[in-house]
Amino acid sequence: MKACIRDAAIAMAAVSTAVALAACGAGAGNDSDEGGTPKIGLLLPDATTDRWEAQDRPSLEKKVKELCDDCTVEHGNAEGAVAVQRQQMDSMITKGVDAIVLVAVDARSLGAAVRQADQAGIPVIAYDRLAEGPVSGYVSFDGEEVGRLQGRALLKAMGDRADGGQIVMVNGDPSDPNAVAFKKGALSVLDGRVKIGKAYDTPQWRTEIANMNMSRAISALGAANIDGVYAANDSLAAGSISALKANKVNPLPPVTGQDAELGALRRIVAGDQYMTVYKPFGPEASAGAAMAVAAARGESLDHVATGTVETSGGDAVPAVLLTPVSVTVDHIKDTVVKDGAYTIRQICTPQIEAACKRAGLI
Repeated sequence: MKACIRDAAIAMAAVSTAVALAACGAGAGNDSDEGGTPKIGLLLPDATTDRWEAQDRPSLEKKVKELCDDCTVEHGNAEGAVAVQRQQMDSMITKGVDAIVLVAVDARSLGAAVRQADQAGIPVIAYDRLAEGPVSGYVSFDGEEVGRLQGRALLKAMGDRADGGQIVMVNGDPSDPNAVAFKKGALSVLDGRVKIGKAYDTPQWRTEIANMNMSRAISALGAANIDGVYAANDSLAAGSISALKANKVNPLPPVTGQDAELGALRRIVAGDQYMTVYKPFGPEASAGAAMAVAAARGESLDHVATGTVETSGGDAVPAVLLTPVSVTVDHIKDTVVKDGAYTIRQICTPQIEAACKRAGLI
């Protein structure tokens, strides 16, 4: 019957749902996918954030294979374009995949595509970002806790300037529900402690936009009057730090980050970035893969989920929310290195060898 529902949804452009369902035959019970190879679609949002292609994709694909040897994974990357991701969703529905793992470029704009997949009988697992629409499951980290970790670390790094000092906030893409959660968590720690001199949202989490906005902040506030920078992730931290250096800011104020990108870890060792938030990709990918395989097989997600979240429509869906970890130079070895995300050799390039020795990494 699932294939029947899916065919009906695809046929909606030409005929009504009722006619398409009637053509399938009520209660047919002979799903064309029965006995076939389960197909899972994996749709990623962009290539500007290193984690999606370097960490999440290979981890998800590997775990799917471990759980379901005959499953196949079809992958697409929207390169930051909502229209492209909509087309990719349409393509997955037309191909008749059995489940879709979606990291939405824009959670709100993809809502209609999620509804279309649901009408076709294809469950959608919202991965890392809670897309709008009738998703079947959700896997991510506690976004507000990410922001709280960043806020606390920034205050610690600011030292005597933590009370009354001035910061610049470089927030993420406001269309990303995670960015909203990060900002909320950070402000719960920072409000009343520091003055927010300038705050910017960053469409598509683009590094060059963060760079431009930080340059504007320096011009408006004065380099000597910036005591800290809240950057919502590592790519925004990279853009901010580049602008600070280009404007001859020395010493650099403490800068936060998130995602534990390799470049960020090198900046942390070198002293350019104060911290990042490590979200172990292995557990997230494992949970996402487990949900996808269960959904593709038509099984309940309750045995994978550890709780529920409420969607924008008010529905409670099975969810796995994992715990993020704050990483400064003192914690690189017992977090990302210990977990095998990166090796010391990858982090400690010749350019920062002396800094790595000072940090006790080599």
